[in-house]
Amino acid sequence: MNTRKFDNLGVEASLLGFGCMRFPMKDGKIDEPEAERIMDMAIAQGVNYIDTAYPYHDGESEPFVGKVLKKYDRKSFYLATKLPIWKVEKAEDVEKIFNEQLERLGVDYIDFYLLHAVDLEKWHKVLDLGILDICENFRKQGKIRFFGLSFHDELDAFKEIITYRKWDFVQLQLNYIDIREQAGMAGYEMTKELGIPVIVMEPVKGGTLAKLPPEVDCKFKDYAPDASTASWAMRWCGSLDNVRVILSGMSSAEQVEDNLKTFSDFKPLSEEESRIVADVAATLNSRMKNNCTDCRYCLPCPAGVNIPANFDRWNKYAVYGDKESAVERWANFNDSEKGKNCIGCGACETKCPQKISIRQDLKTLQAEMDALV
Repeated sequence: MNTRKFDNLGVEASLLGFGCMRFPMKDGKIDEPEAERIMDMAIAQGVNYIDTAYPYHDGESEPFVGKVLKKYDRKSFYLATKLPIWKVEKAEDVEKIFNEQLERLGVDYIDFYLLHAVDLEKWHKVLDLGILDICENFRKQGKIRFFGLSFHDELDAFKEIITYRKWDFVQLQLNYIDIREQAGMAGYEMTKELGIPVIVMEPVKGGTLAKLPPEVDCKFKDYAPDASTASWAMRWCGSLDNVRVILSGMSSAEQVEDNLKTFSDFKPLSEEESRIVADVAATLNSRMKNNCTDCRYCLPCPAGVNIPANFDRWNKYAVYGDKESAVERWANFNDSEKGKNCIGCGACETKCPQKISIRQDLKTLQAEMDALV
């Protein structure tokens, strides 16, 4: 298993991390025998970074992970979990939740402790309640070793948060399609400048980059017929020199085996392979129906239409061709927010920096998405 050093922390972790939010399921619950089996498979091959969180699997991930890890030497793995800031109403809640997490996991300390899903609103809550000082006190007590955050917001928010203090590490959503999403590559470059190592989440975009339309996937298959589509996305992340761990939410033995194959003899992308990935990304992006950037300048809509959410569903189906996912997302979308409710006032179009023909596109997407169901 390829490993990488956190030079600032003095530890070395497996480049592949086991993300514990997508365990195999049975009857609406974690399929514990199968989930334990695939965790054991990964650990046996050198995976030593295990990432969970308070809300994963409706709160069942932490207790299950704790049970599995009981049979391993505590010093043989790095355990990561996260503080659910949205559950914190007063400063006293932090210690209460943290102690609950220690009990659920059956451990005396957490190696990597994160503020979970930080955006600007949650960040201000962190500051207002003095959560940073509370977590630093946990460190002084030996209850956590390293302190960081997982980030979910725009670049400006990232700049404010990442420069506020010297973080031990940061967890970012990063893949070859999302280079401008959230912190994106601009945020990644900031971490390099600041000397903050990166842990990557969503390297295959929730599985989207593991199954591409055949007419796009052929670019990978023609070059390396035996390589999985997912491995290209993993290798793209691993080719970034400030990345220390790449999390994969593995839910089957096949996924574990494929990732172990990629990371047991990891090879960064060559120049030619990098060009192929860039070509695939450009091809996927060219399939977009329009160039909505989710800037949200068009909102609020007087008719209650969630314009960016409509375009997101329309564009994702056009790009990836995953009909099953598109139908599910459209069916579960609030009917009152769909494009059919547009009253044609045009207020949105006067504010759209991309100059999108929003009214016409809403009509078109409504008809196309309804036709899928």
